[in-house]
Order: sequence, then C-alpha cells, then structure tokens
Amino acid sequence: MNIVGIRFRKGSKVYYFDPAGLDFAVNEKVVVETARGLELGYVAIAPKQVLAEEVKEPLKPVIRKAEADDIKRTQDMESREKEALAEGAQLVEKLHLPMKMLSAEYNLDGNRVTVYFSAEERVDFRELVRELAGRLRTRVELRQVGPRDEAKLIGGYGRCGRPLCCGSFLSELAPVSIKMAKEQGLPLNPMKISGCCGRLMCCLIYENSQYREMNRKLPRMGARVTTASGAGKVVGTNPLMESVLVQIDESGASIELPAAEVTVQAPVRPEQARAEAPAPSETAESQPERPSDEAPHEEAPPAEGPHDEAPHEEPPPAE
Repeated sequence: MNIVGIRFRKGSKVYYFDPAGLDFAVNEKVVVETARGLELGYVAIAPKQVLAEEVKEPLKPVIRKAEADDIKRTQDMESREKEALAEGAQLVEKLHLPMKMLSAEYNLDGNRVTVYFSAEERVDFRELVRELAGRLRTRVELRQVGPRDEAKLIGGYGRCGRPLCCGSFLSELAPVSIKMAKEQGLPLNPMKISGCCGRLMCCLIYENSQYREMNRKLPRMGARVTTASGAGKVVGTNPLMESVLVQIDESGASIELPAAEVTVQAPVRPEQARAEAPAPSETAESQPERPSDEAPHEEAPPAEGPHDEAPHEEPPPAE
C-alpha cells in the first residue's frame, strides 16, 4: 500500500494519506481533506510502500498540490485566527470563566475554527461557544488541553537555551517518570528537572536507555567490593566514565576507580552464613570443661559411727 505522511504544523503529529498516484517531495505543501474540512499541510514522509497491516483505517486521498491561492488563503486565515483568539479572551473575561485561551486554527475554507484552551478543571463553555460563533459567524469548536500541550502550542525556550522540544520537533509526548532522573543521577529537585509546563522535562527520556545500559555494567550502590587498596563499599557511580567511588573499610578514604579494577564480592546468603557458623559441639570442645548439672553424681561412702542403719547388738543378760 502506498502512503504519504502529512504534518499540519511544526512539531505536530504525522498523519498518513493516500498519495493518489501523485509524486511528492518532502516539505512540499499539499491540500488534504480531514474531519475539519480542507486543510493545508506539508509532506513529512515522502510516498512509500508499507504493509496493509500497518494502516488501521482507510486512507483519504490527497486532494492536490498546494497552489498560490491556497497559500494566500492560509495567510489570510492566520490573521483571522488572531482576531478569533482576541474575541475569545474578551468573552472569557465577560463570562468570568476560569480558563485561558491558547490558540485558534481555521480550516482552509474558513467555515470552521478550532480554539484550544487550558483550565484546571472542567468548564461549562456552552454560552461561550454560542456568543463566539455569533461574533465570528462561523462554526466554533473548543478543545481543552493539558499543561504539556499548552507549552507545545505556545512555544518558548528551555533552560538549555534552545526552543522547546515539544514545540519544535516532538510529534508525540511520551510519558516521563521520576525514575528516569534517578537512573541518570540527576538531583531530584523539581525546580531543576521540570520544564516550562511544570512537568518533568521531555529530554529526560532521550538518554535514559543508554544510562540504564551503562548502569547495568557497574556495581550497585552499597555493594561490597574488593580493590587493590582493600575491601570497601560502593558509595557513588559515574556511568559516563565507567567508574565507581569506593569507601575503603580500613582507612575510611573514598577513591574513584575504573569499574574494571573493582571486583564485586559475592553476597553471603543466610543459609550460607548458618552453614559457616561453628557447631555447638565444636564450641564446647574449645572451651574448658565445667561441671554440669547433668554430670553423674557419685555417692559418698557411709561414715563410721552410730547410724540408724548400723546393726544393733543387744547387751549380755545380767547375772
């Protein structure tokens, strides 16, 4: 099956369409039909063959290559989008709605506008849609987005000094977890690992798999190891340098050594520790003999003298 990948704005998701026998070059502008009507996009993936199983839904064909009129109409729609956003912001203030207008997008025909907004909770915007549609005299659709999509729509610069990844080249926002920061040894300070959106930075996922692979080759924190300077415990790791920081037991000093010069001691299992412990009999033999309550008791010989058990002799009869 022949497909062509179309993207509608920078950093947005790529959608598959049927090239309809036409030949397209990357970044060439085309007109396609979507659920919102005719839209102008540009080729992100040149026409190519893919398996039919990779395509989940029937593909819509590309209408045509973009002409000069299509490009001029798109530029006109961009000025109308700014007006729609300003009108929406005024109505939000008038109706006292807890929401923030972010962006507006017209389709190529100009008969439909999609407005994106952010809010901390669900908002009843039915009155807003009615009044906004009356002012713009077109069909209005409102869509609520989260913090990460808000940063993607608005754009900006990250702490690295470069444009936000989500607004420049990321097509999809993958989930990011705090475990990725731990894996890379980053400080767990939310101010240092959070982006403009207030969520964990998307760039934490870029090198996570490499760090995970490098950490597998290093001893774990707290592991007992043997070095040329003696036995010690791992108190730090440096995956990029493939080295570990070891605290020596004898001196208490901490030294950084290459992982190849460190030997991990086999952990002592509980059953092994019990097997190596001295037996009770061996312990008794190593200690001096002591009288025990269980020792056999020897009876003392009977003492000489009048006893109850001694034989009784009768005196001779008197004459």
